[in-house]
Amino acid sequence: MPELPEVEVTRLSFAAQIQTARVLAARVGKPLRWPLGCAPADLTGRVVQSVGRRGKYLLIEFDRGLLLVHLGMSGSLRFATHLPASGVHDHFDLVTTQGILRLNDPRRFGAVVYVESLTDARAVKLLGRLGMEPLSDEFDGTRFFLQLHPHRSSIKQVLLAGNVVVGVGNIYASEALFMAGIRPTTRAANLSKPRVTRLHEAVREVLARAVDRGGSTLRDFSNADGQAGHFQLEAMVYGRAGEACKQCGSSIKMIRQGQRSTFYCPACQKR
Repeated sequence: MPELPEVEVTRLSFAAQIQTARVLAARVGKPLRWPLGCAPADLTGRVVQSVGRRGKYLLIEFDRGLLLVHLGMSGSLRFATHLPASGVHDHFDLVTTQGILRLNDPRRFGAVVYVESLTDARAVKLLGRLGMEPLSDEFDGTRFFLQLHPHRSSIKQVLLAGNVVVGVGNIYASEALFMAGIRPTTRAANLSKPRVTRLHEAVREVLARAVDRGGSTLRDFSNADGQAGHFQLEAMVYGRAGEACKQCGSSIKMIRQGQRSTFYCPACQKR
């Protein structure tokens, strides 16, 4: 599943190119998770002002209204001046004066939703409960500690939930917890402020490095230019069960938490 770094990498790969473009047409293929929310023809003539991001949602802002785009489990965007005819897994095309933005999503868990503004009920429903943005100044260490403290669940599960800090997906939660020296099964409420401070720094560092490396390509992720990510090649624990820890030499362990695989080093992450 594309996580925050992959979504941010996607945004960076086409945001500047599509800015100021005028929409010539929009095409909707097979139904996605939610309906578009307007007739595709209504988008014609709109001018792209910017491409932002909130969590794992891309926000394509027009001179009037905006699109909320989610890549789902297997989606990816391409942006190019010329693209081949739409295939069976191409479910949305935004044709503009500067190129075609296309959503390809084999599993159709993604979404493209039109809203008039971020105060629209549909936007509030999708974005209103998202946690702090970890790559922004909003992600404050003290606030992070205070919001973690009431949670009795494991710290890994709290990170994945997205209502404290958004976008720390499975790969990046395992990597950040390793960097901070925290066992993923530790209750969030039991973490001292110094340990939360280390985790706060680790989350920021891991996600920033992942964006710099183009995200992670485990199956088929690529950005809007068709480029794969490389962060997975330098993972310290994720996907390395049974292999030697790069830091201490102990064997990396894998456990299941909430139907997700968690990787950790029992020596470097003792508690």
